[in-house]
Amino acid sequence: MNTVPLLRPQSTTRRQLPVTTKQLLRTRFTPSFPASTSMFPESNVPRAVLVFVAISVSVLLLYGAADSLRFQSSSSGYSFNIFPSLRNSNNSDSKLSINDDGDDDYKLEKVLKEAAMEDKTVIIATLNEAWAAPNTIIDLFLESFRIGQGTRRLLNHLVIVALDRKAYKRCMEFHAHCFALVTQGLDFHDEAYFMTLAYLEMMWRRIDFLRAVLQMGYNFVFTDADIMWFRDPFPRFFLDADFQIACDHFLGNSSDIQNRPNGGFNYVKSNNRTIEFYKFWYSSRETYPGYHDQDVLNFIKFDPFIEDLGLKMRFLDTAFFGGLCEPSKDLNLVCTMHANCCYGLDSKLHDLRIMLQDWKTFLSLPPALKRSSSMLWTVPQNCSLNSLRRYDSPEKSVQQSLQQ
Repeated sequence: MNTVPLLRPQSTTRRQLPVTTKQLLRTRFTPSFPASTSMFPESNVPRAVLVFVAISVSVLLLYGAADSLRFQSSSSGYSFNIFPSLRNSNNSDSKLSINDDGDDDYKLEKVLKEAAMEDKTVIIATLNEAWAAPNTIIDLFLESFRIGQGTRRLLNHLVIVALDRKAYKRCMEFHAHCFALVTQGLDFHDEAYFMTLAYLEMMWRRIDFLRAVLQMGYNFVFTDADIMWFRDPFPRFFLDADFQIACDHFLGNSSDIQNRPNGGFNYVKSNNRTIEFYKFWYSSRETYPGYHDQDVLNFIKFDPFIEDLGLKMRFLDTAFFGGLCEPSKDLNLVCTMHANCCYGLDSKLHDLRIMLQDWKTFLSLPPALKRSSSMLWTVPQNCSLNSLRRYDSPEKSVQQSLQQ
């Protein structure tokens, strides 16, 4: 993920805010009767029949409202489509096809349950064929867990979501918790270059999937696979936040919405606020067409709907959650490092390998030297920050992608 603007375009019209659940219930269930002392006029129809009709109508109204408000929880069965936004698609090929047995929701619930911590928290990473090949991104990602401080045990709670069948097959070779999220009619196996149509579709599929995980009642830490885990991040998370996210650039205050978030790493608790937030985030792709999820987040974080929702959003300090955009400055504090501000698989691989070697060198120091070490990262190298000039605004990146 990459740097994005702080302000929404002035020409964009604010989208209509969603109706709250309370308002919807009030609209659905508040009857309007004439000012009379009787619900029904005098007639020859037996009163019992009229009562039966009234009850039947009420049940139908209740069922319709419940159906529109239903969300999936871990104990409510497996009746919902993982990507309900595809239900009304005119393309018959745009159906979710995850497992050969067709019981997709059950499979997801099973994987999440097996991987979850006691508080129903899972770690989620997505993977396609390009990043799943041997000696590439996924191997470096897993190695960081194995050599990090307090991170090896977290592999037991990691769910790898494969976006194509080859990635799923590779995942099954080395990891216990794999889930195949394959969408017919869409092919994510190749490297998805920044801001191409395939890239945009993959990013938005991810947002919709994470919304589904929240609706099933699971908290999650989402992590891009080009993030190295060097320390257990959970002690650095805010206990009272609903949604907390890493930054490309951190301004010093975790509550400042002017911070530049990076969608590649976030910790989200499952509750009504976060579920509604993810629905709003996903639906906002229509308000800001041609933008990826991170750009749209930078627009909607200013929207009054977020405040009205009561969502507590916090931004994570790059001192603990750094990246190539803004590296962590103290290896005694760093939890994760992201190969952000970098384009191209080869460049990422080059700098991630150096990053891992930097960490191994730090670990090899005697304890006293570690504590007093002023050692710094020797990256970025191939991931030169000069490459950002190509994408200094989302407007330019969209135009350039369309021209390519």
